[in-house]
Amino acid sequence: MEADKVMDGLIKELGVAIKAMGKAKKLDEKEAYSRIVKNLSESLGVFLDMANEMMMFNDEDPEEDDMPF
Repeated sequence: MEADKVMDGLIKELGVAIKAMGKAKKLDEKEAYSRIVKNLSESLGVFLDMANEMMMFNDEDPEEDDMPF
């Protein structure tokens, strides 16, 4: 599965969980949703860290590759 699709799914689920947490009335429901939000946020952070590391390795100037010498 592509990382972009996974990240998009995590972002959508995070939004759903945050809205549900806001609508929850009971404390135990709010706690359950807060754990879900925490887990989804941490999972999304893994992908963002990976993207950041990949960008650091891809720091070359793209015009340098086109030079004949």
